[in-house]
Amino acid sequence: MTVDTHQNVTEAGITGAGVTEAKDRAARLLLAFRHGNQRAFDDSLPGDATAEETRELVGALVWIANEAVRKVYLPGVADRVLRRLASRSPDEPGWVPTDEEAAPHVALLLESVWRQDTETVCELVRATPDTTFLLGKLLDAVARLLPLVPERDLRRVILDLRGGTPPAPRGRPC
Repeated sequence: MTVDTHQNVTEAGITGAGVTEAKDRAARLLLAFRHGNQRAFDDSLPGDATAEETRELVGALVWIANEAVRKVYLPGVADRVLRRLASRSPDEPGWVPTDEEAAPHVALLLESVWRQDTETVCELVRATPDTTFLLGKLLDAVARLLPLVPERDLRRVILDLRGGTPPAPRGRPC
């Protein structure tokens, strides 16, 4: 049996501008969840959504899940995968796996970069379920180190990072 998801969504009355907004919100929710960004996830949840807006969002999420599974698995296998995923979903609504303490200790990460230990750096980053905290800690470390870097060296690094494009003229913000 073949199911035309687009036709089903249209028949359910999920069309128009609301669908576009629902698709955008669904994408934000999925990306926030995938990257462990609880704040972005919470901000993307419909706080005071109408029943129709909620229905559009759910329709978009279901369509995305169906398309992802449909492209990877044969129909019979896809059904089993969807059932298994549904059975493994968390009991708490709005749950995003984040844990600030799960981020690797930034000192170890910086030491590994300093030693040019690519393998350890990759392992630490892969083992981090929420890169938001890792990025924040790294930015904090860079902010602390920047005053110690001679301006000439800092400009050289920035030029390298820009791919050779000259920096903004003095007195103008980046």
